[in-house]
Amino acid sequence: MRQRTLDLAVSERAALEHIRDHDRRPYLRERAAALLKIADGLAALQVARSGLLKPRHPETILLWLNDFEQHRQLRPRPACRGAFPPRTTPASPRTDA
Repeated sequence: MRQRTLDLAVSERAALEHIRDHDRRPYLRERAAALLKIADGLAALQVARSGLLKPRHPETILLWLNDFEQHRQLRPRPACRGAFPPRTTPASPRTDA
């Protein structure tokens, strides 16, 4: 299996570095860090095993890489909806006089 690489434009690298250093969502910071390490020449397997704070499955890193290559940006996950729908007030009874 050949090593995957990532070629970044200057603006893409700057955007990933900003996300890695400043985004409020930890999962996006982690993805940005992984992609930057792959762009710097590390193998996805090496990034998955010891390049991040928490070891990840190599396929997870490759999925992040595939998604970034397809969209050329990190996409946040869709917002979670609660388990229960919002409560609605019952309609007021009709009073026909």
